[in-house]
Parts: sequence; C-alpha cells; structure tokens
Amino acid sequence: MIKIGVIGLSVHSAAYTEIINSGTSSPEFNDCRVVSIFHPEGNPDVEFSEKQLQSFTDTIKSQGVEFAGSLKELVKKVDAVMLLTNDGRPHLKEIIPVLKAGKPVYVDKPLAATLRDVLAIFKVARKHNVPMFSCSPLRFVKEALDIREGKVVGKVLGANTYGPAPLQKSHVDLFWDGIHAVESLYTVMGGTGCKMVTRTFTDDADVVTGNWADGRIGIFRGIRKGKSGFGGTAFGDKGIASIGGFGGYRPLVVAIAEFFRSQRSPVSDEETIEIYAFMEAADESKRLGGIPVNLSDILMRTKKN
Repeated sequence: MIKIGVIGLSVHSAAYTEIINSGTSSPEFNDCRVVSIFHPEGNPDVEFSEKQLQSFTDTIKSQGVEFAGSLKELVKKVDAVMLLTNDGRPHLKEIIPVLKAGKPVYVDKPLAATLRDVLAIFKVARKHNVPMFSCSPLRFVKEALDIREGKVVGKVLGANTYGPAPLQKSHVDLFWDGIHAVESLYTVMGGTGCKMVTRTFTDDADVVTGNWADGRIGIFRGIRKGKSGFGGTAFGDKGIASIGGFGGYRPLVVAIAEFFRSQRSPVSDEETIEIYAFMEAADESKRLGGIPVNLSDILMRTKKN
C-alpha cells in the first residue's frame, strides 16, 4: 500500500482524496490511500473562506484521513506526497523537507509564483534525486492527448486554446489560472519548442501568441469578462478538431497514482519549465508594451538572478 500525504486544504485536496480513497470500486487506486494531511498557515489574499475550509475538512475526515500537526510529522508517516496548497508562493519552502526525505511529490498548479522559484524547485529535486512533477488537470483531457498522439488531425500544425485568466497580484499573471489553457496548448502542440512570445493585454482579455522553432504558431486566449470555460482547436495536416474541455479530476489523479508507483513523471521537466517560461515571457511582453520576447532570454536572465 502506498501511503499518501497531502499538504494544504483546498478544493483539490478534498476532491483528490475522495477519488483515491474510493476503495475497491476504483481498481486504479487499490494500492494507494491518502492517510494524512497537514494544513500550513495560509495566505489571506488567496485563501478560502472559513466555510469552504470546513467543507474540505469534513470531506477529508470522512475518508478516514488524519490531520498531522506538522510537515515533519506528515513526511514521516507517508510514502509519497501531493502538495496541494492553493498558493504558489510557499511551494519551494514546503517541498524541500519532502524532497530531502526522498518522497516523490506531485505539486498542484501553480508550481510557484515566479519562474525563479520554479527553477529552484527543479534544482532541489535533482539535487536529492527525487521524482517530482506538476501539471494542470487539463493535461489529461482525452481529446487533447489523442491529438498529441496524432490520432485525430495527424501532424499538428498549430493550435488555439482558451480559458479563464483572472489576475492575482502576488503571482506572474498567467501562473494563477491561465496555466490551465497554456498547458492545454503545450499538450496539443506536442511539447517544447516555443521560441518567442507576444502578448496583447486588455482588462478583459489576453491573447498570447507563441512562435515555435519549426514555424508553427500556438495561441492562448485568457478570458476575464463574459462567458468563460476551457477549450480550443487544433489544426493538422489531416484535419481540424476541438481539443475538448475540462472533464474532471479523475484522469489526473490516475496519473498521479501511476507516478507514485513508477516514480516516472508523465510530463518532462523540460516541458514544465518551458510552460512557465512561456508565461513569464508573456508577462515581460506585457511590461514592454506587447513586443515579442524570446524564451531563451527570459530563462538566461532568471538563471543569472
């Protein structure tokens, strides 16, 4: 039995715990169980209400999960960890003791609040030789995965994705919720290769255009006004197709369980780092009035600092 610990009270910690602890009705989780959770002190500007926190607590307790008194206590009791705090800022601090203890970790989005901390987290994971990955549930939408594998439109020549993009002042703009549709874009585009990003920003929306090295174009639209949702279109040499919308958490949680078994990440470090560099470059483009920004320049500057 793989004993799983959770860090943080959130929508995801309650939902993922229910899915994993669903018993014999879910053979994908027969050898996994969430056994303990530690909820560190939150950040008021991105925290849930007391009513929401109580609801999450009730759900988790109903699954037979105990609340640990400290992160150190949690780590001692488990074989693997899901870091599900709702705020990217403390993730680096929270993940270090887990990695030092050699426990594989899944980290909820956003991986961190800045690209600098994203790179620092991967550096610590490599130092301790512990597997770690982070991604959005949108990564595992079936239609998007089928497109990536060439089953729907053939070779993908470009794609447009869209999703909510509310802003949170303490995080790089798109890290907060925009990452969902950015990750969808990378999923259908087949991974790394974006070289340059241009962002058009208004109070109501973002349009971020990524130019891939092979000449393909991927476009993300972030929505802040009017009807919202997730979706997009992939353009291929054999067809055009919808990439599908959000279909629930279960496919991601299945992938997390498989990661804990195999200790092999379903998403490469390089792809995850490039996704965050894409969003950081979009922030830089906004600051510079919408001019194109090279991802290599952003990564080089961040590594120097």
